[in-house]
Amino acid sequence: MKTIAIIIAGGVGKRVGADIPKQFIEIEGKPILIYTLEAFDKYDAIDEIEVVCIESWIDELKKMISFYNLKKIKYIVPGGNMVQESIRNGVFNLKDKIDDDDIVIIHDGIRPVIDDFVIEDVINTAKKYGAAATSLPYNEQIFVKHDEISTDKYIPRETLMRVSTPQAYNFNKLYNAYEEAFDKKIGIYGSSYTNTMWVELGNLLYFSKGSDKNIKITTKDDIELFKAYVKKD
Repeated sequence: MKTIAIIIAGGVGKRVGADIPKQFIEIEGKPILIYTLEAFDKYDAIDEIEVVCIESWIDELKKMISFYNLKKIKYIVPGGNMVQESIRNGVFNLKDKIDDDDIVIIHDGIRPVIDDFVIEDVINTAKKYGAAATSLPYNEQIFVKHDEISTDKYIPRETLMRVSTPQAYNFNKLYNAYEEAFDKKIGIYGSSYTNTMWVELGNLLYFSKGSDKNIKITTKDDIELFKAYVKKD
């Protein structure tokens, strides 16, 4: 049984305000995406890596892979018009290239701070249950809008979990889920992701260990936080 990581780097990221896609912004002289790829490249349990990339940046990505001497990247796949199309492209590209019982990890290229224990636990949980997502308890209070300026209802935080990437799935189940989702148009639009699509299709998603350091770089403030992590290390 192999473990293959699909790193999603197909977005533009306009909220950062840069003139290049945010995954290629350099922090301390290195693109954000490379920090992410290095974390998976050096982790022993990862056998292969596939990158789903903005098509116009694929040639540049190949140069980066060579420059940073990344050994496990086997496939580069063009992204789609939305995140679920990009993930689907990555999943479908693996058909007939890996075995049905292999484990596929899906991870955002703009989450560059990944602890080894997070990768380890998501793999082990997926091997046991077939579907796992990095998770943490939710520590803030969540209120439901009554109207634009008030609320009269809240959701007990004890019932909530924050779910992010990395996520991991049995490949055969994941492939079939994407076929069904795009055929029936379930869980593929807007902010939908693999985890939300998975449960919308009626499947159970299992929690694995998460980390507060696993930030998603979305805004300029996130970039500054990541810079602090890099300088600390």
